[in-house]
Amino acid sequence: MATRMPLSAFGISLLTSNKQETNNHRMQLRMKPGNESKRYKTKIMSSLIIGDSDTGPDPTPADTIKQFYKCMNEKNPKRVENYLSDDCFFEDYSFPKPFTGKKEVVHFLKQLMTGMGENVEFHVSHIYEGGDDLIAGVNWHLEWKNKQVPFTRGCSLYRLTREGERLTIRNAQVFVESPIKPGDLFLVFLKMVTSLFDAFPEATEWFFRRQKVIVQVLLKIYSIFLVPFISPMVSFYVNLGNFIVRFVSIALKILKWCSRLFTTTEN
Repeated sequence: MATRMPLSAFGISLLTSNKQETNNHRMQLRMKPGNESKRYKTKIMSSLIIGDSDTGPDPTPADTIKQFYKCMNEKNPKRVENYLSDDCFFEDYSFPKPFTGKKEVVHFLKQLMTGMGENVEFHVSHIYEGGDDLIAGVNWHLEWKNKQVPFTRGCSLYRLTREGERLTIRNAQVFVESPIKPGDLFLVFLKMVTSLFDAFPEATEWFFRRQKVIVQVLLKIYSIFLVPFISPMVSFYVNLGNFIVRFVSIALKILKWCSRLFTTTEN
């Protein structure tokens, strides 16, 4: 039995099935632009179906992405490399520039795995397949020993390519939750900026034509004048944090040892 939920404002109808397979749901999207009828099928994969086996001889985008995140959680850069194409383009919007080519992408992912440490892993909530287009979307967050790490929710969009009997990631776009939540201030700031655009259209056109050059100049200024001062401060606070962690760890061990000693003495 299927239930149709019309979204008439956009000419879209969703066809969902009441019959639920184990952690595997299908959604059919039908769009009607004008007189033409197009149909898009999206397969939604639950995180519970992420297995431990490698992809088979005819992998789907979801299979490939599951194994990619499995290798990331294993901190295995050699296996991660196998799921990337040579001309891979990896765009993480937390960074000013994208990573181009397998070598650059692997170097970034190695740094990411090192930063995650031993106990932090990706928890994939859902994987969305884009039909025959070899596209997959992923909702994920980071977990430390099965506890969600704050401000680490994200979603990634992947376009894959077929290389023989396997699929590899050719293009990736990563969107990560911002720890800063401006709320209504963002709307106020947006209104101020768009008002300036409308008030000075010629200056706005000039800015958009040269925005890449302007950004590069600002990055140069940042790297020359600010990085030499900021990097030592960041390094100091990182070292201080590591020292505090070690000190607290030693103090807790001493307290635990003293507690056992007193318990033994009383007995």
